Amino acid sequence: MNETSLYAPVKRFLEGLDFVVKGEIGGCDIVALRDGEPPIVVICELKLQFNLELVLQGVDRATACDEVWLAARMSARGKGREGDARFRNLCRRLGFGLLGVTASDRVEVLLSPIAVAPRKNARRRSRLVDEHQRRRGDPVAGGGSRNPIMTAYRQSALACAAAMADGPKRPRDLKALTPIAPKILRHNVYGWFARVDRGLYDLTDAGRASLVRWPQPSHDESRHAILNATAI
Repeated sequence: MNETSLYAPVKRFLEGLDFVVKGEIGGCDIVALRDGEPPIVVICELKLQFNLELVLQGVDRATACDEVWLAARMSARGKGREGDARFRNLCRRLGFGLLGVTASDRVEVLLSPIAVAPRKNARRRSRLVDEHQRRRGDPVAGGGSRNPIMTAYRQSALACAAAMADGPKRPRDLKALTPIAPKILRHNVYGWFARVDRGLYDLTDAGRASLVRWPQPSHDESRHAILNATAI
């Protein structure tokens, strides 16, 4: 069992509070947004048990959000840190909320967050919000994974690769899929693309392998957009 086992129940809990929840954004296990101007930003960190490392992660995240929640498994005999008044008092003073996840994946609010207005890191907050809003769906369960994280950039690169599966394309042909297509092909961060002629790119073996590892759904509208762009 690892931290990702906590992701689904905590996600359901936050969605019940009208948040849009996504995992593994900007090094945070969970980033949740609720509509507003600006949006309300919640960061939740996951651990199998309440400990000091979890609190320290919360301290690190506090400048980038409006609320910090710390979630962990409830101890079987009720003798974990969640029952320690000193631990709860520390989290209360820091303004953190505590969520306990039972063996049956029921989420209990052990401590509600308190707004203590720490100094905000506007740039870091903006990066989290931007990545959350640009990422399609919620492709990564929060809680730490050794696999590559499916960022919004990787999703866009995969969309370009899928469109090139039937042959070389020009950057402008792919802008209907993502406006950053020229940047993706030019920088070639993952080694998936190769220039085969002036302004013309094709997939490398690594690019084709990426489509096997992360199969992309077919999108008729996207293909029509590419064909239309190619004809111009």
